[in-house]
Amino acid sequence: MMDLMVTPAHYVMLAAILFGLGAFGALTRRSGLMLLMCVELMLNAANLVFVAYGKQYGDTGGQVIAFFIMAIAAAEAAVGLAILIGVFRTRLNLDVDDLTSLRDEV
Repeated sequence: MMDLMVTPAHYVMLAAILFGLGAFGALTRRSGLMLLMCVELMLNAANLVFVAYGKQYGDTGGQVIAFFIMAIAAAEAAVGLAILIGVFRTRLNLDVDDLTSLRDEV
């Protein structure tokens, strides 16, 4: 039986696919919530690459950078969701095409 080995190239290919899906979703979806989820998907793809190369070279720097990216992503999600809740309360719509300005319409 052939021994299959997962190399960093496999992780990079998976990360490229995940990042591409996230970028495609961010460019095509008009819902603010879906936009946030696509950005999270792209950040997780970057994390996968950092951890894969950290494992390849025996350095913990990749895991440390991935940890900081996860902390930034959590803060981004909290702030983004707070903004989306505020927008939804005033306009009852989360379509980002309708959000041309941040001022309230009278």
